Amino acid sequence: MKRIYYLSTCDTCTRILRMIDTEGVELVNIREQNISKEDLQYMRKKTGSYEALFNKRAQKLREMAPNKKPATDLDYKKLILKDYTFLKRPAAILDGQVIAGNDDKAVATLVRLLPKNT
Repeated sequence: MKRIYYLSTCDTCTRILRMIDTEGVELVNIREQNISKEDLQYMRKKTGSYEALFNKRAQKLREMAPNKKPATDLDYKKLILKDYTFLKRPAAILDGQVIAGNDDKAVATLVRLLPKNT
């Protein structure tokens, strides 16, 4: 399976998608279709936690009262499934590998797995 969850209005996601070959990859705009429970569980299994898939820079997280912020792995799961802004992006499932986020290591892995033919 090759699937990338991204946000079409995110400049960083757009820049990263331009760096890779997306032919044969299912691109899912998370604003239109949030991540499925099955994909999220699969990604958690591969990464070891829902927290690893959680966007800690989300504006909605900053707006939450301190007592409402996630404290357990189950809290992270519930928030990701409730609102697309809490999923790190882009988040990819590529032939058994899971890559989430836009840090240098994640982007380098995406570019290595989906090299752009120039």
